[in-house]
Amino acid sequence: MNIKRIHRNEVTSTNTYVKELLQEGIELPELTVIEADFQTGGRGQQGNSWESERGKNLTFSFVCHPTFLVATHQFVLSQAIALAVFRTLNDLTDGISIKWPNDIYWNNQKICGILIECNLTGSTIKDCIIGTGINVNQTEFKSDAPNPVSLAQITGFTFNRQTILDSVVNQFTKLYEELKASKSEKIKAEYMHHLYRREGFFPYQEPNGKAFQAAIVDVEPMGHLVLRQHDGSIRKYEFKEIKYIL
Repeated sequence: MNIKRIHRNEVTSTNTYVKELLQEGIELPELTVIEADFQTGGRGQQGNSWESERGKNLTFSFVCHPTFLVATHQFVLSQAIALAVFRTLNDLTDGISIKWPNDIYWNNQKICGILIECNLTGSTIKDCIIGTGINVNQTEFKSDAPNPVSLAQITGFTFNRQTILDSVVNQFTKLYEELKASKSEKIKAEYMHHLYRREGFFPYQEPNGKAFQAAIVDVEPMGHLVLRQHDGSIRKYEFKEIKYIL
């Protein structure tokens, strides 16, 4: 599969830039990668900002048109990009895992955030924009984010950002081809195997402040996290309905 690459020195955010291109009627082939050296308004999940020092990290978005996927199974795209980043970073350092739904962690610290936005047509997905930020060479974080970390902080080395991006693009392309070949269960199995806190009971908190211990049972096709409490009761949560206590 041929990959179109677009580089910009500065954008508001790569996801926003992609939306503007699509709104202007500009056709972006599958797959397209838009990378920026700096984002003036990088975004994370739940409206959070994404801190990234100019030229130090990777901020990029994939654009794809997965019309072969039904809308109710779009979470497999989240699993695919998480695995692409996991595979890349796991080759560079130990302690990497995937924190549901799609953050990448080094031990208990966040090294990568992913924001996925899909446009639907009926029961299928027309366009999907997958925004990704990987902390690579930044060594000081000034925002109030609770637990950021970078490859440079972990290893003490400076990395070639393009080499890392090339690896992520290569891995995501392989996984995307597997999705086209109806191998989503294979992708899910690998995703579950590398899930943060996959084994054992850990603390969580509901929006009302209630804290409890639970173990991960499953992640459903629509992305719901299935947890089992000590008494054996099973609960399902959407992303905003549950918080990890770190």
